[in-house]
Amino acid sequence: MKPIWIVDDDESIRWVLEKALARENLATKSFSNVQDAMAALQTSTPQVLISDIRMPGESGLALLQAVKARHPGLPVIIITAFSDLDSAVAAFQGGAFEYLAKPFDVDKAVELIRRALEESLREASVEQDTAETPEILGQAPAMQDVFRAIGRLSQSNVTVLITGESGTGKELVARALHKHSPRAAQPFIALNTAAIPKDLLESELFGHERGAFTGAQATRRGRFEQAENGTLFLDEIGDMPFDLQTRLLRVLSDGHFYRVGGHQPLKANVRVIAATHQNLEQRVRDGLFREDLYHRLNVIRLRLPSLRERREDIPILARFFLTQSAKQLGVEAKRMSEHAMQFLSGLDLQGNVRQLENLCNWITVMAPGQTVEVKDLPQDLTEGHGFAQSAAPMPVFSATATQNPPPVAPAPDSGAIAANGSTHHDGFASPMAGEVDKASWIALLETEAATMLAAGRPEVMDALGRQFESALIKTALKHTHGRKNDAAVRLGIGRNTITRKIHELGIDGAKDD
Repeated sequence: MKPIWIVDDDESIRWVLEKALARENLATKSFSNVQDAMAALQTSTPQVLISDIRMPGESGLALLQAVKARHPGLPVIIITAFSDLDSAVAAFQGGAFEYLAKPFDVDKAVELIRRALEESLREASVEQDTAETPEILGQAPAMQDVFRAIGRLSQSNVTVLITGESGTGKELVARALHKHSPRAAQPFIALNTAAIPKDLLESELFGHERGAFTGAQATRRGRFEQAENGTLFLDEIGDMPFDLQTRLLRVLSDGHFYRVGGHQPLKANVRVIAATHQNLEQRVRDGLFREDLYHRLNVIRLRLPSLRERREDIPILARFFLTQSAKQLGVEAKRMSEHAMQFLSGLDLQGNVRQLENLCNWITVMAPGQTVEVKDLPQDLTEGHGFAQSAAPMPVFSATATQNPPPVAPAPDSGAIAANGSTHHDGFASPMAGEVDKASWIALLETEAATMLAAGRPEVMDALGRQFESALIKTALKHTHGRKNDAAVRLGIGRNTITRKIHELGIDGAKDD
């Protein structure tokens, strides 16, 4: 990791920050003036830059401008006195990550630097991934249409709405649109509107002023400001709360917005690319999405095909993902047999490219040999196709198992979540005592977890935890003939706990002692 640069003519501030960051095992490099820092930028770059505004000679704002011209993604923290708040506003307009007002609390300063560091490393990771991997893979006619559309839009700043099923690669297309646009040298900022709680989404989008709400200890730039002169990608736009849709419409209409708690309008020079897997026309009819916002977003629509519409691309994608997965784990890449590849190409992968990538990660870890056959694929994919996994069990890695773990037969009632999103039965298999030893049921649990993870199922811990608790409580209730208080004692939990769990898990047949 590169060092953190500190530029300040005040030796005491440089010393305090150096010592504080050294305690965090973070390397630093200090400069007493802007000229020396600019000279150093010719041959090296920091991970994060911290600079005072007012110094003899060139100002910190000039340094900020020079840094952003060469390295737009580099986080810059500006140090300013309270009397320099106008300069702090200018710093934000120039692309500063955040500012520190003198006198500042050292612990809060370190926390802020940590956040800037995380942002810098995240940007570096994205840049590396972009440099090392092709933008989008695909030879199918449906994908060639997408490539042609990206080419036609390459010199345009028009708003684009990307539609398609989950896992089809909507963010990859958005990044490609940005990379081949006139804004390519400026920031690309992505925000999944469905992943941010409603109460925080407004602040995420538009930023907030200091004191705007409890916990707002400093002014914060939102995603629109971070994406200034660049591209803002709003994923899952169909899930945006209705009241925030009005504010987004205002920005798209006249290019102005307000920070939360702010009274000064800010100008946004941002290209917006939105994406959704939902039917926006239906959501408009249902009153869940503003019709005027829909028309503002739906200037150019780009529909991504599902993997079922581009089956000829599955072998190309699978080989690429197997190579990438092997590189990440430092192992030799697995190879799919011709029969296995044909079988895979014929599947309806509802999770699309994302599910295929997860499957390739599973194969890299779990498949027993270098050449992968159909019988080596996860059971939920081969069931119903005449390939019984019981004849060729998957290898299982268990903390309690020996180097050669016992074969594991699939549980007929394992609650597996199939790759197409369907479920079998709720609850683990419940063999009688003595039929399966401890190592085997732990191995079964690990196999179930691996299957769910490979299928891209969210909240695996919660789903399996509920099934585990349900199985324990049901077994205890059978043992105590439905007496829940007695069952609680046998399980070693409280009466209130088992009553709550029975209600939460929807367990029938319990009665008070």
